[in-house]
Amino acid sequence: MSDDGVQNYDNHYRWLPLWHFFVLPIFAINVIVSLVQLAKGPSVGTAWSAVVAIALATAIFYARYMPLRVQDRAICLEETLRLEHLLPDRHFEIEKLTPDQLIGIRFASDAEIPHLFDRVMSGELSTRDDIKRSVQHWRSDQLRA
Repeated sequence: MSDDGVQNYDNHYRWLPLWHFFVLPIFAINVIVSLVQLAKGPSVGTAWSAVVAIALATAIFYARYMPLRVQDRAICLEETLRLEHLLPDRHFEIEKLTPDQLIGIRFASDAEIPHLFDRVMSGELSTRDDIKRSVQHWRSDQLRA
């Protein structure tokens, strides 16, 4: 994400350098090293090391995955409320949106919502990525997990 706070499709991903380029690779390499050691010299000790390495890698994955799912739920609620405010007569259509569509639409400005919503409801835009690529006036989201 850019330091100046201006966000768009190209820079909206949140990269945490220590997490993405140090912690995750170290845990992945640890699993591989443990499995190689197990293959070269099977024993209770190397088997246990491999199991622990896999358990740690799984725990680290879920330590990131679970907060992201909670964030997605919060975004869905926030966007549903926002859409109901901006499109008060379209409640039943809003309920048909998938979580991915709600997450994609969150970056659209309020003025852009009616047209973008119509495109989603017509089936022209269906995926989170399709919707985000279609946003013309980006609404930054700097409060992400």
